[in-house]
Amino acid sequence: MRQPRLNAIRGSLPKSLFWDLLSFEKLMAPQVIHLIYWSGLGFIALIAFGIIGSAIGVAIREEMLMGILLAVSVLVGGALVITVLVLLWRAFCELYVALFRLSDDLHAIRLATVAEAAARATQDPAGHEPS
Repeated sequence: MRQPRLNAIRGSLPKSLFWDLLSFEKLMAPQVIHLIYWSGLGFIALIAFGIIGSAIGVAIREEMLMGILLAVSVLVGGALVITVLVLLWRAFCELYVALFRLSDDLHAIRLATVAEAAARATQDPAGHEPS
């Protein structure tokens, strides 16, 4: 990962952002994944409201005790499905965030390896640093 610029000022923020968009030195995917995660949770919330609405609709349409029992079973089953959907969605998004962080770690390891190889190249064959 590219080291942050020490002499960056607020006026150069759009230029830096534009450069980050054009180059692949800084990945934007983790931020995008957060947006996708929250929009997915919003979609799951819409599904939950639909399940609640269908349970209420069943309870209103069937006025007897059997209708209320059916509505409760729809509500409990829907709550279980929503819980599983939220957990799976969270795990899916965490997997992608972990993969992108792994990419950053591999990049840092590569830079450290290159720096170590350069340091070894400056040493003499006996293993002492030049004076």
